[in-house]
Amino acid sequence: MENTIQQLEIALKPGLFDAEGENLRIKAKDYFGIVIDKVCSIRIITIDHPLNPKQSEIIRTEIFTNPVTQISAYQPLDLPFSWTIWIGYRPGVRDNPGSTAVEAVEDILGVKFKNNEGIYTSRRYCLQGNLERSEVEIMATELLSNDIIQQWQCLSSSQWDPVKGIGKNIPKVILNHRPIVCNFPVQSDQLLEEISAQRNLALHPQDIPQIRKYFLNPEVRAHRALVGLFDPTDIELEYISQARSDHCNHNTFQGCFYYQEAGKVEKINNLFKTYIQGPTLELKARKPWVISVLWDNAGVAVLDHEHYYTITGETHNSPSNMEAYGGSITGIVGVYRDPLGTGLGSRLVMGSYGFCVGPRDYNGHLKPRLHPRRLLDGVIEGVRDGGNKSGIPTTFGQVFFEHGYLGKCLVFVTAVGIMPAQIHNRPSEQKTTAPGELIVMCGGRVGKDGIHGVTASSESFSAHTPAGHVQIGDPYTQKKMHDFLLQARDQNLFTFITDNGGGGLSSSIGESALLSNGCEVDLEKVPLKYEGLDQWEIWVSESQERMTIAVKPENLKTFLHLSQHHGVESTVIGCYTNSGKLHIRYHGKTCAYIDLDFLESGFPQWEFTAEWQAPENRGLQEPVFKEPQDYNTLLTDMLSRPNLASKEWITRQYDHEVQGSSIIKPLVGICRDVNSDAAVIRPVLTSNKGLAFAQALLPTYSRIDAYQMTACVIDEAVRRLVAVGADPEQIGGVDNFCWPGIQYDQIENPDGKFKAAQLVRACKALRDMCLAYGIPLLSGKDSMYVDGHLAGKYGETHKVSGLETLQFSATSIVHDISKCVTMEAKFPGDLVYVVGVTREELGGSEYYEILGYTGLSVPCVHPEESFPLYQALANAIQAEVITSLHGIYRGGLAVHLALTAMGGEVGIDFDLKHLSTINRSDTLLFSESPGRFIVTVEPARQQAFEALLKNQTYSLCGKVITDPVLKIRNLQSETIINIDITFLKKAWKKTFGDLI
Repeated sequence: MENTIQQLEIALKPGLFDAEGENLRIKAKDYFGIVIDKVCSIRIITIDHPLNPKQSEIIRTEIFTNPVTQISAYQPLDLPFSWTIWIGYRPGVRDNPGSTAVEAVEDILGVKFKNNEGIYTSRRYCLQGNLERSEVEIMATELLSNDIIQQWQCLSSSQWDPVKGIGKNIPKVILNHRPIVCNFPVQSDQLLEEISAQRNLALHPQDIPQIRKYFLNPEVRAHRALVGLFDPTDIELEYISQARSDHCNHNTFQGCFYYQEAGKVEKINNLFKTYIQGPTLELKARKPWVISVLWDNAGVAVLDHEHYYTITGETHNSPSNMEAYGGSITGIVGVYRDPLGTGLGSRLVMGSYGFCVGPRDYNGHLKPRLHPRRLLDGVIEGVRDGGNKSGIPTTFGQVFFEHGYLGKCLVFVTAVGIMPAQIHNRPSEQKTTAPGELIVMCGGRVGKDGIHGVTASSESFSAHTPAGHVQIGDPYTQKKMHDFLLQARDQNLFTFITDNGGGGLSSSIGESALLSNGCEVDLEKVPLKYEGLDQWEIWVSESQERMTIAVKPENLKTFLHLSQHHGVESTVIGCYTNSGKLHIRYHGKTCAYIDLDFLESGFPQWEFTAEWQAPENRGLQEPVFKEPQDYNTLLTDMLSRPNLASKEWITRQYDHEVQGSSIIKPLVGICRDVNSDAAVIRPVLTSNKGLAFAQALLPTYSRIDAYQMTACVIDEAVRRLVAVGADPEQIGGVDNFCWPGIQYDQIENPDGKFKAAQLVRACKALRDMCLAYGIPLLSGKDSMYVDGHLAGKYGETHKVSGLETLQFSATSIVHDISKCVTMEAKFPGDLVYVVGVTREELGGSEYYEILGYTGLSVPCVHPEESFPLYQALANAIQAEVITSLHGIYRGGLAVHLALTAMGGEVGIDFDLKHLSTINRSDTLLFSESPGRFIVTVEPARQQAFEALLKNQTYSLCGKVITDPVLKIRNLQSETIINIDITFLKKAWKKTFGDLI
């Protein structure tokens, strides 16, 4: 007799160390003060497919159980506990281990699961100790589950049934729903506004008259009547909604800004064209290494004469704020699809991350949806799994803590790929669609994942209703698709490729159809995860791991055969035409018929009033205080601050060595535990040419002026590249804006006009710095509405806006990786220089923050000074006269002298009197002036180094010493810092040391 549903429990053998259980025990104590004696974790595999006893035993022993370390049984394991907690996914949530298990069972047994069958994974935790139910439920809800995607049960030992256990929970989606297309009359603007609100379309009030005008146009109605349509359908309104959204259409950056400063009004028509596209195209015209910018999924630049590299950056803020793991893993695998969908497709060679979150030790009275501690744990894990399990090295990252991100965290993810310059004698960056070519959807299936309206009132909820707001990316499925598509590319089997990201098929097909000027799509052919999806849901679903491909009919058979060989599902769902129409059918009946050029014209520009207020007019001023007396303690405290302290516990979770291309690692120094300025990889393993990557963000500067914040961020990214030996003449940039809402509202957003002015100033700085440094913007992203609402003590809500934030990523070529330089001091006796000008610039600095000030003197960039200096340092690196090079970044000179010494496990003897005419030691030590480096040089090469830096600002201030002590004297030659490097490193690591 075959069993239809079986449940297998798997645990470690008694006596073996249970890392997962111990981690839960420690977190319960550290986070909530809950004392647990012991925790044992159990994996549960629920199999919904008929298997005979022999088959069940085969998969138990050969797939799911390690006989050396594990025990397992098809009944509840008899492990002691006071309480047990069960955690499982909700219906419709992507269960990656379960999906992989299905493939394994099919391969081993030679069976085939039906579409309504599957394998589902869950966890059970056996807790021993004197615990109250309330404590157990805190662990279930605050540590182990997120109610958006998971369900849970807590049972005491007295409630436990040793035969039934937790029961056979099958989170199967069952939709007792017959798909229908709805039509909506649009006799008035008010009616369309009501439809928009009911369906969560978020149509802009200015767009509504234009939408009505189109559908009421007699000529349009006559053409629609020929295919059986009159009033707009739900799928058409959904298509227009996503295409016109700020996320897809960048309406804010394409808006008209009336910028007011000092009584003058400047009209700026389109921030994107004025400050991003215009300067970049100007630079592209004179930089032949720039191949493709600002139109495809990623930018394209020259690596060498045979290869291009591709780069793009993304954000996944809102989903990560709701479900940290699911949001961040979807963000990283999503951004990995962008280079794959650039040109004719590139191989992924590198990823990076940037996290902005609330303080990890936050204990205020406002309650975010996820505590920053748990949120950060989740996004770290999500990006880790997305990269590590995709076989893509994660070589660089940064984390910034600030209370403003309690409302909404920021999750930046960046991807770099490489592709041949030519593919079958065709430039690899060129692609297009043509009439007659087939539309193929490749990769995962479509469900309610990421659909905005999944919780609409029309949905009746049950135990089988899918949870769809948050997607969970599947690196395994995507890796298979990645490898298949690159092989198909090399066999010249397709002409166009793009990813299914925001908007799903609606975006990928809607945009690619513009190239051929039309398409026809048959939605019933789209593979679904489960039946019952409405047509509009199929069209806009953001289910992950999918690409849209254009294939010529004569190549289809070979393409599908190769796809099957790689275990990737590929399906023809339509064809491209030159009809000028987006024509969507479902079982032969038309459900959408829209002119493609409708979305390209006629819609009014968004308008914004931007009023700049100088910082002194906002009450900011320079603080007046005496110099500190104890610099040893001050420096120790600075190094232990969260935004300066070691993040080694994060860095070591990411695999940077996979693919074997890592040249300069994320952590460098004798002990490999100090952060490098930038990463360098060797994308072509047979070449000595490298690719350097770095990124920067300095959000606290925007409290004073977003112009200087942006300028400093760009300068820091450039300096980081220069510090490892990259060519300053071949720097490409990626700008990622994350901004709070800028639309003025007297009650909801009273400072909207100022935030709009900050955005204008940031864009001005972006243009100015890119032109000054010669940096074309290869790609970029804007993520607006970085605002959130937190629950107060009495149930009220409080709006919290994140700081105006720009992350700037930069790449450049390293012509010879053997000449790369790292940041740690290496040899006693080497000379220590400070290169660049130190100014009295402490506004927004870490030093002012530790004292409780903001200040006024925000650091300012002087590119006319800095860029010649960077070129001189690049020449010095090529001449091999520099031993180590490290930029002076957040925290200032003292902090980075300490890091330079800590990296080399040596001491530094340093004298401030050689540095500047500034008469305060704390200003010299903690100023965050940009454009500066710490350089160590062998005495025998002093003359050569100084000759190469002729006409540049530099000061010989000290030397590297054997005794591992940091010694700093003030302007009067009095020793003000004399502290052991080992002690400093302990302080630097202590903040998050228990997490390593």
